[in-house]
Amino acid sequence: MALKEYKPGTTFPGVMARTIQESSQAWPSPLRARKGTPNVLFIVLDDTGYGQLGCYGSPINTPNIDRLAQNGLLYTNMHTTALCSPTRSCILTGRNHHSNAMACITEGSTGFPGYNGNIPFQNGFLSEILLQHGYNTYAVGKWHLTPTEQISAAGPYERWPLGRGFERYYGFLGGDTHQYYPDLVYDNHQVEPPKTPEEGYHLTEDLVDKTIAFIADSKQLAPEKPFFTYFCTGAMHAPHHVPKEWADKYKGQFDDGWDAYREKVFARQKELGVVPENAVLSPRDPDVQAWDSLGEDERKLYARMMEVFAGFLEHTDHHIGRLINFLEQIGELDNTLIMLISDNGASSEGGPTGSVNENKFFNNMPDDLQQNLAAIDEIGSPKYFNHYPWGWTFAGNTPFRRWKRETYRGGVSDAFVVHYPKGIKAKGEIRTQYAHAIDMVPTVLDVLGITSPDSVRGLTQSPIEGISLASSFDDSDAENLHKTQYFEMFAHRSIYHDGWRAVCPFPGPSFTEAGAFFGMLDLTEEKLRELDAKHWELYNLADDPTETNNIAESNRGKLIEMIALWYAEAGKYNVLPIDSRGTLRFAEERPQLTENRETYVYYPDTQVIPPNVAVNVLNRPHSITAKVEIPEGGAEGVLLSHGGNTGGYSLFIKNKKLCHVHNYARAAEYFVESTEEVPEGQCELRFEFENTGKPDVKNGKGAPGKAQLYINDKLVGDTEYPATLPLNIAMGEGLTVGRDPGSPVTERYQPPFGFTGKILTVTIDVSGDLIEDKEAELRVVMARQ
Repeated sequence: MALKEYKPGTTFPGVMARTIQESSQAWPSPLRARKGTPNVLFIVLDDTGYGQLGCYGSPINTPNIDRLAQNGLLYTNMHTTALCSPTRSCILTGRNHHSNAMACITEGSTGFPGYNGNIPFQNGFLSEILLQHGYNTYAVGKWHLTPTEQISAAGPYERWPLGRGFERYYGFLGGDTHQYYPDLVYDNHQVEPPKTPEEGYHLTEDLVDKTIAFIADSKQLAPEKPFFTYFCTGAMHAPHHVPKEWADKYKGQFDDGWDAYREKVFARQKELGVVPENAVLSPRDPDVQAWDSLGEDERKLYARMMEVFAGFLEHTDHHIGRLINFLEQIGELDNTLIMLISDNGASSEGGPTGSVNENKFFNNMPDDLQQNLAAIDEIGSPKYFNHYPWGWTFAGNTPFRRWKRETYRGGVSDAFVVHYPKGIKAKGEIRTQYAHAIDMVPTVLDVLGITSPDSVRGLTQSPIEGISLASSFDDSDAENLHKTQYFEMFAHRSIYHDGWRAVCPFPGPSFTEAGAFFGMLDLTEEKLRELDAKHWELYNLADDPTETNNIAESNRGKLIEMIALWYAEAGKYNVLPIDSRGTLRFAEERPQLTENRETYVYYPDTQVIPPNVAVNVLNRPHSITAKVEIPEGGAEGVLLSHGGNTGGYSLFIKNKKLCHVHNYARAAEYFVESTEEVPEGQCELRFEFENTGKPDVKNGKGAPGKAQLYINDKLVGDTEYPATLPLNIAMGEGLTVGRDPGSPVTERYQPPFGFTGKILTVTIDVSGDLIEDKEAELRVVMARQ
């Protein structure tokens, strides 16, 4: 006899008599998707330019992504927000980034509705919607959608992946991470990588392994239950980490430089139909040096940096191929709606010379060509956090102008591939319809026959702002339904409307032309009026898809219409106030889980404390006091570490001496060691830093100061640190007691260099109260006479 089922919340259809013999059962029906409902897979690449995938004309081998395009659809007119967190919020909600309070990355949030970094629960995620329709939901890889103050073990967890409709999660919560020493979270708790770099660990492979495992776990038990998987690599974001053999595949292939790359890729794009026949290649950017003007050493270094990037991309494609092959092996590939997108254009954070430590960018520190040259043989290895120079950035966005963080098409025009053999008849075709990342959610709902819900988890939902692209799947001539789209990123503004595009670049069309670098020009009301009156540009995309012919002067009426439309959209979607600040936004004071305090007590054997919720010691007097028990024969190891090989500090014992090191973004390492050995038994070990000057944040210099070591209140070491990190400790690596996991702060020890004694507590005090050593002060005074 078949089970009788009924919809939960409706009347019980069985019989409830006084005994079981006279009664009949009925069960609340499980939530099941309709039979044959497709799986959904989003693949989000990071910092990948329009001209970097093989199917978009690049010489870099991406056969697995190309396969998706060959058996699906390649869109040439997809757009993003020009930055990662904002775009990702669009991908998952179908709403614009300011509607999602995600005007910037979460680290750059400010106290305004469009900017505070707290995505409203009224803007439901696709994962939350599909849960209501019987889907399994998995998120793997980069998240970067939780306010940075909320990603610690103290929570709250409601904006972590499992709080936004994903049943399982494995990845990293921040914007980037070390590919060999990642900061990993499994569901709602931190985990260590399953292998070391020496054992062959790489994050991309690990993420694909977990994605396959999540899907297999469910499919072996409930084969007909569909999944939604949000798969986000750490690639191609810096650091460009890849085993050497992958980079070596490209030896010599970029020796002719970025100018030649652009010409070759553009010609290939014309052949493929990726760009229109009437398109012209945008001229070399004023910020980008001509390749032929570079010295031999520079060309050698920059070519190698690009070889590493290319190897990293092919390596990423290889592992994406493993996921695609797995879906094919289990018979699910044809019934999986795959959408592959990049979150923004190629990144220029490597600056004009590239970098082997991207943390310099976040500290306003200039890069050093000689330091980079010295690292050439190890670029891509665990030792460095490398990024190529912006000549390759510009080339990577061929045929468009500029790059990530800016709203010219180089920053916002991105790869987009759709693959769904069971639901799309067309194969290997190009689609030119205008699209934006906010269109992905409504497209999925349209394909699945699901109406956007009025409520999610009891909360009334805001309207979805994107438009379905499904009408273009089997009709290359389908109408452009997405008529208007605004853009704003760090005060760089633009708007698309019905084939026209207006752009107001900030601080200017290039840093050279503006006379100011990113984030260094304040946008006052007076300056905004000047920009609106004189500096908007106008392009007719039908005639000029690469934005090379500014026709603002000859079409003043149209330009005024477009500017007015931008302000109308800005008012509608919480875009105001416009904020031009760059890295200085990272120093903005934000609400914390607890009130500001001057004393932080940390304990051993606890999770890594993320950088943005750890104590901030930068540019202020502070002390670190460890209460420990030293066993007979002594102990060694890390007492407290904060950061990694991109920057940070560590207090540790080595060779029975108390030591402190400050890693100044690898530009220098400042070190102090005790003159006496640490005694056995209970003792108090202390480091103090006292400012001796003011920080120069805009020029990448934190406060200098006096560094002192104490054992049981006795001064045992002192020196001067001429500079410290001004803004950012490290690239994603946090604070830990008793060990230095991940990449080490210093090469003076091998990680994790766990402490072999017993740590009771480690207390960091930022009140400014320091031990007074009158005798030592007198010695200093006497020495200066």
